[in-house]
Amino acid sequence: MDKPALRLHYKNLRQALSPQAIEDKSLAIANKVLSLDIWDKTYFHLFLTMEEQREVHTDFILHLLAGKDKEVIVSRSDFETHRMIHFLLTDNTKLVKNKFGIPEPVDGIEVPSDKIDVVFVPLLAFDEKGQRVGYGKGFYDRFLSECKKDVITIGLSFFEAENETIDVFDTDVPLDYCVTPEKVYSF
Repeated sequence: MDKPALRLHYKNLRQALSPQAIEDKSLAIANKVLSLDIWDKTYFHLFLTMEEQREVHTDFILHLLAGKDKEVIVSRSDFETHRMIHFLLTDNTKLVKNKFGIPEPVDGIEVPSDKIDVVFVPLLAFDEKGQRVGYGKGFYDRFLSECKKDVITIGLSFFEAENETIDVFDTDVPLDYCVTPEKVYSF
């Protein structure tokens, strides 16, 4: 399947999930994240859940990171440049949903992309080689290309890997891991 067809297919699959299934699967994903060899790192970028898109609830992972005293980075999207600006998440960080329903920091302590050690990546689908399908605007591919070479990328998905290889572009950045409720994929 090509990317537009995969986007539509997985959006429909997400819409069919009940709120309880989303909660249960999100918790299972967070529990699997604990098994990853990432806990010696300091700076973790976490996407904040777009509930309208029925994304993985990342608040469980946020609690894990806080419990392990990790520095959590969240972003604000610039839809004119298709770039992201990253901020340290603190007790004082004010979050506001943008027009697309994405919770974003209003302001705060800016963090450069090349300081981030681990990035949790939102996605709609992924394949057995670590290629992913996002929402199609390229925000994360641009962001990941600005990160240091050894940044660890972790996709989060309610569903298992596609057997067929996903079409890739030169600018696509593959995942190192993808975590589902059932399995941790390593690429």
